[in-house]
Amino acid sequence: MDKGRVLVTGASGYIAGFIIQDLLAEGWTVRGTIRNLAKADAVRAALGVSADQLELAAADLMSDAGWDAAVASCRFIQHIASPLPVGVPKDENELIVPARDGALRVLRAAKAAGVERVVMTSSTAAICYGMTRASQIFTEADWSDLTSADTYAYVKSKTIAERAARDFMGREGAGMEFVTINPGMVLGPVMGGDFSGSLVVLTKLLDGALPGTPRFGFPIVDVRDIAAAHLTAMTTPGLDGERFLCAGKFLWMRDIADILKSRLGDKAKRVPSRNIPDWLVRLLSRFDAEVRMVLPELGRERICDASHARERLGWVPRPPEESITDAARSLVAHGLVKA
Repeated sequence: MDKGRVLVTGASGYIAGFIIQDLLAEGWTVRGTIRNLAKADAVRAALGVSADQLELAAADLMSDAGWDAAVASCRFIQHIASPLPVGVPKDENELIVPARDGALRVLRAAKAAGVERVVMTSSTAAICYGMTRASQIFTEADWSDLTSADTYAYVKSKTIAERAARDFMGREGAGMEFVTINPGMVLGPVMGGDFSGSLVVLTKLLDGALPGTPRFGFPIVDVRDIAAAHLTAMTTPGLDGERFLCAGKFLWMRDIADILKSRLGDKAKRVPSRNIPDWLVRLLSRFDAEVRMVLPELGRERICDASHARERLGWVPRPPEESITDAARSLVAHGLVKA
């Protein structure tokens, strides 16, 4: 029996793909948005679904066109679409404006269409930045400090977009429910070449692009567990306004490299065995804009308390070792790294 229609924005994205597959498996009718319908066949092929299973509509975060049609007759919306940085943007507004305005476009259209609940993908980027100490434990009560030196463009885009969405719901959202999922660094198997920017860390380790591991680290989460959190947050009663910090264990890049070496054998032969000292990272930052952008993260341990998600969503994430191993093997199998 059909449960109703769910709109998934950014259907070609990494997290969205797993959400779409889970929704279909649970008997939902699914419509997805992509910017260009010329890519519709490729998106369906990557997901292993037919046109009958997945309707696709054209809609862009930067345009009003298409959103009213996309949300029509939908019970729920999974708003996953958000701009991802490729390198260092020339202007931070290249990320901030689409993230903020896109979220507001979706919410306005959803409210007008009578959607019951919107689940929006935010990020630990909206929670864990602007640290005053080298190690800190974060919860849903925390917000990234936009005035801090370590809140670079992507961090600002996620923080501003979520705040704008919540402000809209407070002003104009009466009668519609809203929940955010705030993932850590998303790893896990890939379906094709369009995968999360988080996985670039693994590709750089596996293909030998890094001579060593700098003292950067991340709270790890599996894409399959994030998809599950989105689905549970969509239908569990009594969650209006909730925010769920969905991130697992914090691992340094050295930890990730060691897991790859211990679990992948010869496929991890290019993974570096040495560390890059902090002074050298600081020196490199003078010549590399990407390193300079993330330099404030050096040596910062962001520990995420996911107890709220466990209690309210029954969320049980898998061990990060499994996510890292599955991601690496999948990247190799798809020919996305030359290990």
